[in-house]
Amino acid sequence: MIIKLNKAKMKEAKEEVCEVTYIDEKKVASVKKRLKDDRTMQFLSEIFKVLGDPTRIKIIYSLSLEELCVCDISNLLGTSKSAVSHQLRVLRNMRLVKYRKDGKKVFYSLDDSHINNLFAEGLKHIEEK
Repeated sequence: MIIKLNKAKMKEAKEEVCEVTYIDEKKVASVKKRLKDDRTMQFLSEIFKVLGDPTRIKIIYSLSLEELCVCDISNLLGTSKSAVSHQLRVLRNMRLVKYRKDGKKVFYSLDDSHINNLFAEGLKHIEEK
């Protein structure tokens, strides 16, 4: 892929890169000690991939507002119960949502407050721009 940059973009790109090579060994060592293991980073990456789907984001947002069943979510999104069930299965496998049975109905909610906080912070970030 070839990308053509105009002069302003080229100047901006140059400004974003150090003009000298200097490594702050103390900072690098400090960060290196606190880095998470590859398995943890891979799982976190997978969570963000799952959240990269607009339909799943709508489901997460809906569940941040109210506990809902598949029929409710299907009605909200204007999609089939089968499609919603599939998306909920993906979210459940990543421990983003949980369910509880009440008789013949199954209600979904966010797995815990961390998921709500993650979503709320992302939403706040884009709404402040």
